[in-house]
Amino acid sequence: MATFDHEKMEVYARALDFVGSANTLRDALVSGRSGLADQFDRAAISIALNIAEGAGEFASREKARFYRIARRSATECAAILDILRKLELASEPEVASAREEVRIIVAMLVSLAKSIEARGSS
Repeated sequence: MATFDHEKMEVYARALDFVGSANTLRDALVSGRSGLADQFDRAAISIALNIAEGAGEFASREKARFYRIARRSATECAAILDILRKLELASEPEVASAREEVRIIVAMLVSLAKSIEARGSS
């Protein structure tokens, strides 16, 4: 079976894992928090989708732009995790684990975007 470029990327695999973690946390939200749950879904899924779009792009500038968008979605997820913690809507170990997943994804995306931008400007 043929693979796509994004399927070969560790950051994409980690983003998919995070979608699963976010879904587990989302499912535990009490009713009345559907807006927050939906926003969490959109932001988590956006990470993976933008990584895939970036991997499929040929132009360095656009490729890096998609990775920066993915990073912004990941930092949005980090903020949502802060809200879950502050409002005591998820357990501390669950939030801490998910935050570590997001931290790693953000670091990988920053490195990826910077390396692409450096190659594009040289």
